[in-house]
Amino acid sequence: MVELFTDVEERRHGRYFGFYRMEGAELRSAVAFVDQTETAGQQSCTQDIHAALRELTASVADQKVRTAFLEKQTQEQEAKLESQKTEIDQLKLQSEEQVAKLETEINKVKQELQVTRVAFSASVLEQVSAETGPFNIQTTLIFKHVVTNIGNAYNKHTGIFTAPVRGAYHFDWKVYGYGNIEAGAVLFRNEEHIFIAYESPTSGSVSASNGASLLLEVGDHVFVRLWVNSRIHDNQNHHNHFSGHLIFTM
Repeated sequence: MVELFTDVEERRHGRYFGFYRMEGAELRSAVAFVDQTETAGQQSCTQDIHAALRELTASVADQKVRTAFLEKQTQEQEAKLESQKTEIDQLKLQSEEQVAKLETEINKVKQELQVTRVAFSASVLEQVSAETGPFNIQTTLIFKHVVTNIGNAYNKHTGIFTAPVRGAYHFDWKVYGYGNIEAGAVLFRNEEHIFIAYESPTSGSVSASNGASLLLEVGDHVFVRLWVNSRIHDNQNHHNHFSGHLIFTM
């Protein structure tokens, strides 16, 4: 501490001059010490701040690295999920296509089974009693009274059977008449004469029948034509009939 001189004379004579100077040196030394201490403190504080900044910078850099790693993992997971979603969509599409294909195959098999069930049987007239013929040309007989027509291959309006599938078919036909005129009918495949069923009268009535197995292509026509100058008689007993069925497909 610097002392203050209260005695003017003593100060004037310099009794305390030396002491004053010594106190001034000590003061300067003390000030310098304080300055050094403050400088050292400031340097230490600055170093601490720099160290803290370096540590904070390192922590921020580490957080950035962690954040980048997590972002990368997130992107990879999202890409993986998107890929799985695409695979699931593809599997769903394949499943739907397989179901549709299976349904198509089932329907096809059902149609084939239905097509392979072919059989019909019909007679010329339903309930009335009447004669057909004679004609001077061969005339297709129309068997209007249909008993069976599985597969709908026979047309009762034209008398023509149309093969729905390629295969072996069997046909039977019979004609009946009475009086002094023959009864005859021919089985045709398209325009090909196959077999004839024919009988001349020897008594009051006459009948003839025949059968044939044919290989038919899809769309082939089979029908029966009344023989030239023949006459048949039919009534509620259905004497004249035409039948056929599919034996097997080929």
